[in-house]
Amino acid sequence: MRLTSFTDYGLRMLMRMGSAPERAFSTAELAAEFQLSRNHLAKIMQALAKAGLVQTRRGGGGGARLTRPPEEIRLGDVVRLLEVGQSLVDCLQPDGGTCTIDGACRLKSRLRVAELAFIENLNSATLADVVLEPVPA
Repeated sequence: MRLTSFTDYGLRMLMRMGSAPERAFSTAELAAEFQLSRNHLAKIMQALAKAGLVQTRRGGGGGARLTRPPEEIRLGDVVRLLEVGQSLVDCLQPDGGTCTIDGACRLKSRLRVAELAFIENLNSATLADVVLEPVPA
C-alpha cells in the first residue's frame, strides 16, 4: 500500500503537534521544519481542521493545535480521512473504476479485506505512540 504525500505530510504535522499538544504550531513553522511547501501544508491543515482534529486561529499568537489529546487520535482514522477518494486499485473506487473483469475477478474482495486490515492495524496505535520529539533549537 502506498499513501499519498497529502497523508504522509498530514501525519508528520500531527506527529509534531502531538509532541506539544498544549501549544499552537504555525503552518510556516511546520513547513520550515519538514522542508515542504507552506501552501501544500495549509491545504492539509484545512482538511484536518474541517475534520475536527485541529483547531486553527489566525493572527499573532495563532496557529493550529490538536482538539483532542494524542492518545485519543487513532492513526487509521487519520489515514482514512486523508486518503478519502484514493483507492488501493482502480476497481475499489466508489464508482467501480474502469475494471474490465469486474464480476469475474476474485482479487477485488481480497484487496478490500487487505485495505481494511491495514486501517485496522493502524487503528491499534494512536498519535501518542508516534509523536516526534521536539527539534533542538
